Amino acid sequence: MTRPLIVVLLAGLAGCETDPVREVQKLFQPTKAQQTLSAGLKQYEEGAYEQSLKTLQSAIQQGLAERDRVSAYKHTAFIYCTSSRERQCREEFRKALAIDPGIDLAPEEADHPMWGRVFRSVKAGR
Repeated sequence: MTRPLIVVLLAGLAGCETDPVREVQKLFQPTKAQQTLSAGLKQYEEGAYEQSLKTLQSAIQQGLAERDRVSAYKHTAFIYCTSSRERQCREEFRKALAIDPGIDLAPEEADHPMWGRVFRSVKAGR
C-alpha cells in the first residue's frame, strides 16, 4: 500500500469513534485463513504431511484468496502424490489450474519424481 493511500485512509477514519491507526493496522494483519495456511505450510515443511493436509484443507474452507488457494491446492497435491493417491493428486492440481491456468511449478518442484510428471500431465490435458 502506498503512503498517500494510507494518509487518505487515516483521514477518512479521523472522524470515526475508532482508533484510525488501529484500523489501518487491521488491513495488514493476516486473516484466520492465511494464518491457517501458514500453519499448514509449516507442517508440510516439517514433514507432518497428514496433519498438513488437514490444516491446508481447513484453510481452503475458511476462504483463502485465489493466490493462497493455489498454494494450498498445490501442496495438498504434493501430499497426495507422495502418499500414492494419484487420483486425488490430479484433482488438487486441477483445482489449482482452474484458478490460475498459467501456474508452473518451481524448478525443484517440477523435477520431483512423485508429482512432476502428474502436474505436467494434468496441465497438458487442460
